Amino acid sequence: MKKNEQKTFKNVLRNSILRYGDNIAVSMVGGKPITYEKFGKKVEILSKILQKRGIIKGDKVAILSENKPQWGIAFFAITTLGAIAVPILPDFHANEIRHILMHSEAKAIFISQEQYNKLEDVEMESLSTIFHIDDFSIIPPHTTVDKLKELIKEGEVEFAKLRESAMKFLYPEQGSLKEDDVASIIYTSGTTGHSKGVELTHKNLIFDAEATLKIQNVVEDDRLLSILPLSHSYEFTIGFLIPFIQGASIYYIDKPPVSRVLLPVLQKIKPTMMLTVPLVIEKIYKLRIAPQLSKSGLIRALMKVPTIRKKLHKVAAKKVMKFFGGEMKFFGIGGAGLNSEVEKFLREGKFPYAIGYGLTETSPLIAGSGVKNTRYRSTGIIIPGVEVKINNPDKKTGEGEIWIKGDNVMKGYYKDPDRTKEMFTEDGWFKTGDLGYMDNDEYLFIIGRLKNMIVGPSGENIYPEEIESQINQYDNVLESLVYQENGQLVARVHLNYEELDSEFAHKKLSETKIAKQIEEMLEKMRTEVNDNMSSFSRIIKMIEQHEPFEKTPTKKIKRYLYTL
Repeated sequence: MKKNEQKTFKNVLRNSILRYGDNIAVSMVGGKPITYEKFGKKVEILSKILQKRGIIKGDKVAILSENKPQWGIAFFAITTLGAIAVPILPDFHANEIRHILMHSEAKAIFISQEQYNKLEDVEMESLSTIFHIDDFSIIPPHTTVDKLKELIKEGEVEFAKLRESAMKFLYPEQGSLKEDDVASIIYTSGTTGHSKGVELTHKNLIFDAEATLKIQNVVEDDRLLSILPLSHSYEFTIGFLIPFIQGASIYYIDKPPVSRVLLPVLQKIKPTMMLTVPLVIEKIYKLRIAPQLSKSGLIRALMKVPTIRKKLHKVAAKKVMKFFGGEMKFFGIGGAGLNSEVEKFLREGKFPYAIGYGLTETSPLIAGSGVKNTRYRSTGIIIPGVEVKINNPDKKTGEGEIWIKGDNVMKGYYKDPDRTKEMFTEDGWFKTGDLGYMDNDEYLFIIGRLKNMIVGPSGENIYPEEIESQINQYDNVLESLVYQENGQLVARVHLNYEELDSEFAHKKLSETKIAKQIEEMLEKMRTEVNDNMSSFSRIIKMIEQHEPFEKTPTKKIKRYLYTL
């Protein structure tokens, strides 16, 4: 954007249309692409329809839908009008969705057919209009799911009527749009279980996108495949807003991003960019790569020789690159800590990965790196224009809580001044609640959450994430959780049952012998992990976690469910 231009979504939209009008902006894979020019026209029409339905500047309008082109159109229509978008994660339970709609006092909602059942029989005084997001037609009150399917068939006719009447409507002056106006309220679902509405301004989000572009460029020829929910700030800012500003093309899929769905899509689109959470690439590594690198005694022996290991990693990484379409140049990983073994594989294999760190409250990115300047185990450098300091650092390790100042920091928590005040110091530093340190080159390293930190028997600081990282390096482990029970450390471990079942079936073991082998394997693992830990960080027992841990939409384990 121009130097003195207000950082608003209205200006972002105008600039992208002027510069990249004929470029593909958004599309479903296999669907009809929407150019930037057509995107802008749809936004204009929808914005006028919103006004016709009584939406004015400052009103809240929710979006509850899976990723699709219409999601972005709805967001721009809301925000260019001066209203406030309230994105809701599709994974949220119906009760949580109702709470968000009531707390935000949303006057309208854009909803997909798949999510509509969560709104059935909901009586809400403030919610005056329900839009079907696929065609922006209006769903009458008390419509059943079955009736909705019939209405969808008539949607194009209904939208045409709305469009015609909206274009003839004369609108009152809404007041000028300012960059410090709230653009979005994002309700987080954290590992602590407390949902809160984060108020992000136009400037917060656009500043963060532009600052991120200074560490990793995006060009109009780039193709991004979006697989994370747009209702999370990570995917929205990095995976939607940045490519939109740069005139790139964004593609969406209409099914969960499992391997059998992704493979044909990746080969068709051949994306140059993707964003993921660690769980995605960790599963690919543990299910596809690790078994190949340990399938024989000879290969396991060769893997211990660094020069040979690097060559084997390069060969395996080429297969991963081929899986992702062969043209990937930026594979962003964020939302949680990446397994160290997986990062070593990506790094030595020359796979174009980069790691970022941030929070919803910071729009979200605080630190990151381009593919060419990653540093092992680091989340990268602080993005330009943002200040970070480590509060009260440990004299030996330099570790302390990460504090931040910058135009990407939220306005506050909606309707919660007390909690907002708790998050800021008197001189304006935002307290992230994360513990970390910076090296001499100002690369940031995260060691864990302050709230997760466990105090040892003699006052020692124990970071469960560090112990979990050691446990997760075992091939037979998919994920783990370390917590304190009766003053001692306990680990819950979810195993790679796909590999183990195959192994046990080959050996033709009985259920009793299988249980015994798993018990012995966990005990051996516990002993080996403890050998690499300080005495106060040692685990007293390991418990088999039969089912995957319940997670937040960004695939972080909901710790509070297992540590009460």
